[in-house]
Amino acid sequence: MHDVSASGAGFSGVTYSAFSGWVDRPTAFAPVLEGEHSCDIAIVGGGYAGMAAALRLAGRGADVVLLESGFCGWGGSSRNAGYLSNALAGDPQLLKTLYARRLPGLIRYADEAARFSEKLIRRLAIDCDYEPTGNVIAAVSPGQLRRTERNTRILRDAGADVEFVEGGEFGLPKTFLGGVFERAGGLLNPGKFALGLRDALLASGVRVHERTAVRAIEPGTFGVDISATGGRLRAERVLLATNAYSRDLAIAPKRMVTPIWTSLVETEPIAPERLAATGWTRRTGIITPHTILENYRPTPRGTIMFGTRRLRTAQGALGAREPDDAVVADLVRGFHERFPSLSDVAPKRAWGGWIAMTSSLLPVAGEARKNVFYAIGCNGHGLAQSPYLGTLLADRLAGEPMHEDLAAVWRGRPRFAPSVLNAPTLHAAWTLDRMADRFQGRRAA
Repeated sequence: MHDVSASGAGFSGVTYSAFSGWVDRPTAFAPVLEGEHSCDIAIVGGGYAGMAAALRLAGRGADVVLLESGFCGWGGSSRNAGYLSNALAGDPQLLKTLYARRLPGLIRYADEAARFSEKLIRRLAIDCDYEPTGNVIAAVSPGQLRRTERNTRILRDAGADVEFVEGGEFGLPKTFLGGVFERAGGLLNPGKFALGLRDALLASGVRVHERTAVRAIEPGTFGVDISATGGRLRAERVLLATNAYSRDLAIAPKRMVTPIWTSLVETEPIAPERLAATGWTRRTGIITPHTILENYRPTPRGTIMFGTRRLRTAQGALGAREPDDAVVADLVRGFHERFPSLSDVAPKRAWGGWIAMTSSLLPVAGEARKNVFYAIGCNGHGLAQSPYLGTLLADRLAGEPMHEDLAAVWRGRPRFAPSVLNAPTLHAAWTLDRMADRFQGRRAA
């Protein structure tokens, strides 16, 4: 980490991290793969999906090897904002237009995913500061409020466990007018959750190899050959649980994901009475319905964490990096706009991570090549969906019939449309969001 002053941003002394602000890195690692080995099922990727899948398969008696290029939980699993949500990515009206027949099944999948992760926390006794508060898609303008009321009806008609709430009555900060309350899920420390899964994984019968980058995966007549750092592995079947890093593997379906960098900022501690004075009397996570969302949440540290708003695409390798000064400055500006009474509260830490965005904005699973499967449960909702999707696919690889929730996201053919999530499009979306904010601000005045 290092301290920087963001020129012109109106703040200084922010600690930028190339890892996560939630937890410290582990100090001991699973061994690097060396030599030649074989197994029933190999899992590539040690995020939520990969770890959950490995635990499930090991519990069913399979011989499992998990390969992770960093350490398990190193990527977006330990860096996200900690929202356990029963929602899908994307605007509900758009989802209804594009996927009218599929929407009830997708809603059921997302709801079950959140409940599965809650049960996983309890079953593994993971201390991750989980609070089952639910989350709110909260409007900051009358136009957004009307849209969230309409979206509530769409989601309820499709079977979602949601309700429309008024901001003041519900206990939201004064600048948030109301919106869609997602009853399931809540807030947690994703770093503790990720490392708790890692502890359970390392204590299981899974053969885990960290700091082991996979170079190539080649299906053959008698299995799948994997070339990795220091050694080779032959498996009967392989699960790609690589999310944003899928593009680094030639065998992954083309255009399956677009890696997107999201950033988070955390404030200094805030006195409870000052937070209550904003009107925020519920410890509920808040997400705005902008084209590129904003999120705000309290933490057990007495701080507020906020993020997204401005996204970055990948330029070169998906290595460790720190947030951009311009992104942090924009996030702080947004925080002060939403919480004007806290304009003197200083930001203290900033970090970020890569997430996987699919062209459909939906989770996907399927078979890339013979005996090589993939699972992408991200799109900003990986905390709930990735452990569930990894578990569903593990059951399928173990010989179970396809679960109806897996069928809801299954792709019969590994073909994906080109993504529109490029740098010009994301900048245009941010510009439109800011123009809408200024227009609504003038109308309110």
